[in-house]
Amino acid sequence: MRPSGRQTNEMREVSIETDVTMHAEGSCLIKCGNTHVLCTATIDERVPPFLKNSGLGWVTAEYGMLPRATNTRMRRESKNGQSGRTQEIQRLIGRSLRAGVDRVALGERQIVIDCDVIQADGGTRCASITGGWVALKLAVQKLMKAGDVISDPLVDPVAAISCGIYAGQEVLDLDYPEDSEAGVDGNFVMTAGKLVEVQMSAEGSTYSRAQMDALLDLAEKGVAELTAAQLAAVS
Repeated sequence: MRPSGRQTNEMREVSIETDVTMHAEGSCLIKCGNTHVLCTATIDERVPPFLKNSGLGWVTAEYGMLPRATNTRMRRESKNGQSGRTQEIQRLIGRSLRAGVDRVALGERQIVIDCDVIQADGGTRCASITGGWVALKLAVQKLMKAGDVISDPLVDPVAAISCGIYAGQEVLDLDYPEDSEAGVDGNFVMTAGKLVEVQMSAEGSTYSRAQMDALLDLAEKGVAELTAAQLAAVS
């Protein structure tokens, strides 16, 4: 039995509220159970120096957790400097979102996705990728409406979900109690039925090829549900 009472293939309740901030070109608040992440997209007509005069656009991301996103207060990273975990997660978000972008169609501009975790209960990087795509899509819609972009540069939605082995069972969408005790933990980033990135590790246990295939099947189910929620949010 899972701590939440969910079935092994059952996700937490997902909601995506759009246009939650006044100034950002795209924004949403994504809630995956008790994990809540604010995602905003900012359009910058400049690109990083290595892309200047290339004709290619760029999508990058920043990620952070508010001090009381967790059960005890964390010091703000602005005081201590970014942790290695934060740097790894924001790089993951950026390259995941770029996997679904036609950078020629985007034009020589940059879109920055900011993901701020308001409340954490497992799966914050996956929620950030999923919500980050929604914010990105909304910003691109504004570019297209203004005529700054002719064809939609977002080829496919990009979403992410965690799966793992908890109490000997393959389970979908781990919350914190499961994530902290899981024998195997994995994050699956996907677009249009194809893998973008898989982060998977054994946590004091090992897993078989059959178990990995079962986790991938669960991930495909979860990403399909998330993609439906994304498209509903931006339609």
